[in-house]
Amino acid sequence: MKIEVYSPTIRRKEMDAVLTAMAEDQVGPGEHTRFLIHTAKEALGFDYCLALRSPVFALELALRALCAAAPEGESPKGRGVIVSALSPLYYERVIRNLDLTPLYCDSSAGTPLMAPDKMKALAAAKPLCGIFHHTLGYMPEEEVFSSLGIPIIEDCSQSAGTRLKEKESGSFGTFTLLGLEEKDMITAGGGALLYSVSRRHAGALRALGDLPPEYLLPDMNAAMAAVQFREAAKNNGRRRELAQAYVQASLQTRHKRFKEAEGLDYNNYAFPLVLESGVKDVKAYAKRREILVEEAFEATLAGSGVIPSAQCPCAYSLTLRTVLFPLYPRLGAASADRVAKLIMTLP
Repeated sequence: MKIEVYSPTIRRKEMDAVLTAMAEDQVGPGEHTRFLIHTAKEALGFDYCLALRSPVFALELALRALCAAAPEGESPKGRGVIVSALSPLYYERVIRNLDLTPLYCDSSAGTPLMAPDKMKALAAAKPLCGIFHHTLGYMPEEEVFSSLGIPIIEDCSQSAGTRLKEKESGSFGTFTLLGLEEKDMITAGGGALLYSVSRRHAGALRALGDLPPEYLLPDMNAAMAAVQFREAAKNNGRRRELAQAYVQASLQTRHKRFKEAEGLDYNNYAFPLVLESGVKDVKAYAKRREILVEEAFEATLAGSGVIPSAQCPCAYSLTLRTVLFPLYPRLGAASADRVAKLIMTLP
């Protein structure tokens, strides 16, 4: 039996919640969506939140809120938005559709995050904002957020549950985007939360709060997400157990793990390795053992070819050498043991 790289954490509790929402003959935004916001507020501590149908809507609204905050008489048109070269593909389209300009930032050597010195160079031109995509669940040093002097949008879709010196991911930015898509840390089968932990910045989101229902998260998705918030501690504990076994296995190989910021409590969203051998060889080796291994950054700005390789060479190098191994709470003990043995014997 093949072991997939990703598997949404959907169990009987999630299915029961969805069926309950369906049985109430209310599948659009309603009580379950409001209950999700209440549940998420207890976990995340935000001041105000919008539950939306897509992270695309969430990013668009966050950028619109920042554009609206521009000084009177100063047009935001054409202003820059700093994004990691390893950001999701949809960032590019959203930014350009708002007549803004993406400023691509290369990664640091040994991490999937933007290089601080390159961010500071881009921030010197006073762009509209920077978008911190916490790629694969990793976060930078806390000082990186405060040193830029520009508004920050945090995307903690993959870093939900990661803590940095006792502060939760998503608590540093002006606005925070938490995706609820299939491969996000918390999944509702689609959607996103857009929130702010600051009362002052939350006012800008409230001004956008009168949205058509077509923008808002339906009850079925919200019901599933609310259960996932309640089950997060148990699911994260299982991820931690799997990751510990994988780390021990990886120490016996020549392949490298990413560096972590000091004081980082990683959520184990994934188990990536930066290979010293060819990706094709590793994927073929895993396939023979009926374990799927995936290129980590294939669907990113750098990995898809949107950014020329010479513009962000460190990120481009990572797209060629980084793979992900199966790690998710529903992975059984026998399957996890097979993955650990695979890691230990990689070519």
